[in-house]
Amino acid sequence: MKRKEFLKGMGLAGLSVTSLSLLTSCSKDNEDSLYIDDESSTDTTSESDTGSTTNDTTSGDCEVTPSETEGPFPTHDPEDLERVDIVGDRTGIDLDMNITIRNVNDSCNALEGALVDVWHCDKDGNYSEYGGSGMQSTNYTNTSFLRGRQISNSSGTVEFATIFPGWYNGRSTHIHVHIYDADGNSLLVTQIAFPEGENSAVVRVNAATEYGYTKGMSGYTYHSQDNVFSDGVDEELASVGGSISEGFTLTHDIYVRA
Repeated sequence: MKRKEFLKGMGLAGLSVTSLSLLTSCSKDNEDSLYIDDESSTDTTSESDTGSTTNDTTSGDCEVTPSETEGPFPTHDPEDLERVDIVGDRTGIDLDMNITIRNVNDSCNALEGALVDVWHCDKDGNYSEYGGSGMQSTNYTNTSFLRGRQISNSSGTVEFATIFPGWYNGRSTHIHVHIYDADGNSLLVTQIAFPEGENSAVVRVNAATEYGYTKGMSGYTYHSQDNVFSDGVDEELASVGGSISEGFTLTHDIYVRA
C-alpha cells in the first residue's frame, strides 16, 4: 500500500490522536486486498507472510499475549510522541502497522481507549534517544525517530506509518510495544515478531540494497536463536504482506487483561 494512500485513507490532516481514536479500522477483507506483491510472477499473486494470530474472536484461545522485556531502549517520554507518522528523518521501505488491542476480560473484544506505545530500530539497527556506548556506538540521544503513541479506537486499533526495521546481533527483526489503560496503568509489555522463510518480507527487504538495507541475511539471528523469541514466537508473530516497491503492511492482534 502506498504511504500517501495509507495516510490519506486515515484522514489525518488536522486530527489529534484523541480524534484518531474515533476512527474505525479497515475490515480484514480490505486489509487482505492490500497484500498484492506486484513483484511476484503474476499481477494477481498475493504474497503475505502470515502469523498464527487471528482477528476471529470466536475461535482459538483467548489468552494474554506473552510479556517480554522492554529491552535496553524504551521510550523516555512516550506521552510527548502522540503521532501516526513515526519515521522522522529515517529512510527505508515503507511499513504501515495496524495493531488491534483485545481484552481477555471481555471475551477478547476490542479494547477502546488503550494507550499504545511502539518503538523499533532503523534499517541499520540503531535506536533513537540512545547511543554513544555499549550496544549502540552511534549517538542518537537528541532524536526520537521510529517511536510513537496512539490511543486505540472503537475497533481497538492503532495505526502507525513507519519503515521496515533492520536487525542487529542477537535479535531477529522485531517491534517493541507497551500498552497502558486509559489511566496510564501498564497492561502489557511485549514484542512483535516477523515471519521467517525463503520468500519472507524480512529476506526480501534485507536484500534491497538500493533502499539502504546493506546487511543482508549473513549473521542474522533467527527466532530459534533469538534471546527473546527462542522460547516460542507463535503468539507474537504478525502477518506481513506487500512488496519492496509499494511497501509492506503489518497486522497483529495483542491480547491484554484490562
